[in-house]
Amino acid sequence: MKPVVLIVMDGIAFTDKTQGNAVAAAYTPHLDYLQANHPHTNIKAHGTAVGLPDDGDMGNSEVGHNALGCGQIYAQGAKLVNQSIESGAMFKSSTWQTLIKNVVDNTSTLHFIGLLSDGNVHSNIDHLIAMIKKAKEQGITKVRTHILLDGRDVPAQSALEYVGKLETTFKNLNNVNFDAQIASGGGRQVITMDRYGANWQMVKDGWDVHVGAVGVQFGSATDAILAARAKNPSIIDQDLPPFVIAKNGVPIGKMADNDSVILFNFRGDRAIQLSQAFEMANFSHFDRGNLPKVMFAGMLQYDGDLQLPKEFLVQPPKIVNTLTDLLTAHNVRQFAVSETQKFGHMTYFWNGNRTEPVSTELEDWKEITSDVIPFEQRPWMKAAEVTDEVIKAIEAGKYGFIRANFPNGDMVGHTGNYQAAIIAVSAVDLCLGRIIAAAKKSNVMLIITADHGNAEEMFAVAKNGAISPKTAHSLNAAPFIVVSSEKIAIKEGDFGLANVAATVAQFLGIDKHESWEESICKPS
Repeated sequence: MKPVVLIVMDGIAFTDKTQGNAVAAAYTPHLDYLQANHPHTNIKAHGTAVGLPDDGDMGNSEVGHNALGCGQIYAQGAKLVNQSIESGAMFKSSTWQTLIKNVVDNTSTLHFIGLLSDGNVHSNIDHLIAMIKKAKEQGITKVRTHILLDGRDVPAQSALEYVGKLETTFKNLNNVNFDAQIASGGGRQVITMDRYGANWQMVKDGWDVHVGAVGVQFGSATDAILAARAKNPSIIDQDLPPFVIAKNGVPIGKMADNDSVILFNFRGDRAIQLSQAFEMANFSHFDRGNLPKVMFAGMLQYDGDLQLPKEFLVQPPKIVNTLTDLLTAHNVRQFAVSETQKFGHMTYFWNGNRTEPVSTELEDWKEITSDVIPFEQRPWMKAAEVTDEVIKAIEAGKYGFIRANFPNGDMVGHTGNYQAAIIAVSAVDLCLGRIIAAAKKSNVMLIITADHGNAEEMFAVAKNGAISPKTAHSLNAAPFIVVSSEKIAIKEGDFGLANVAATVAQFLGIDKHESWEESICKPS
């Protein structure tokens, strides 16, 4: 059988809407040609198709690559945590009970760190509130929250809505025996939530604010947000500067020995580095200062192979029978490539949340180091370098399956910069042209898809008609395009990302695993 190349155009989906559609506005002669001349359809990349609670939930790169890589639909993220809270399993876990006992026995503080929104991509404010209420029931007297402001998976300037909801909760809970307050915060793209080691300075800045309470002081989170907006009315929540809440010049939430700390994000990629800072004995990425002896836990275990963190509240889905498992069992050599920003998606998430290759003999991975620069300033990112590696792998003739991710549509889309997103999509299309030519020359099969939408919906339109940047993912369908010298027919049906694995196996002449979703294409 012919080798198969799979290209994931991260954050590039399709919609008939034209307003704010950077995909439609971009120069995409290759995508246009493929849609006019090759088998194609649209597939679901959000909601229940990727294991999220309902079809109002945006997809994301993590669950998208899980589904692409395993051919199955697992309960994910918010849905997984929802089930644990509703059943009470979280509060019966030994981790929760140990965290609570530590604080009660030492009359110390329970801290929560995480993204304050209901975007259901990294976290959900309702999970935080449920845990705070349970903590009070179980004898905790002091809670401090360290909030990351979103504006990326939710409207760009919605921070005050979520801060207000949390502060109202505190007002209803607080009394002479219970004191819950916001202690620190900042925008998610400024502090704490880096990923893949791209910018450790972000994590250090978050560490200084959350743990050491070192930073610009304000009387409340609302004051901090309003002050930032007074200086820059158009600032997006994800870019809000860090702040520390203090009373009479004294920070209210500095962490101390014997405190308990819960990182309440459930998504792993942007939680791993902070977890490392709390847990690694030989940590060298920055000076942690006077490290307090706290008990730390995550909402989930963000990296099962590294056992990071050691303590966590909700068991992650156990993903088995991945596409990599199947291909390895059939002795198919594989190659995966992306730049740093999405390298973990093509490896860790693709392989069912495993850090190491399934087979070091049959899997080759290539990471292209991402630039540490705002994505809107260099929207082409490392697309050319990723393309170079894909073409090298095709021409090597030794791989049965090659997969690559172009992060441009997603990472630039998140900036809210429409013109930059147009350039990002155009850059991906330019690179597709090179890959298409290489695939045809070597007579390999090519599949082009996406993991979720973003760049095709860059504007949010309010009820009054006002237009603002949209930095979140979308609910739009992902493309699925096949380029082959053979005649390929696509089935009628309602398909999603989890159907792609079976399609790859079919093209390679391998029977899919019985637990998988069906192939998108008809048998040849």
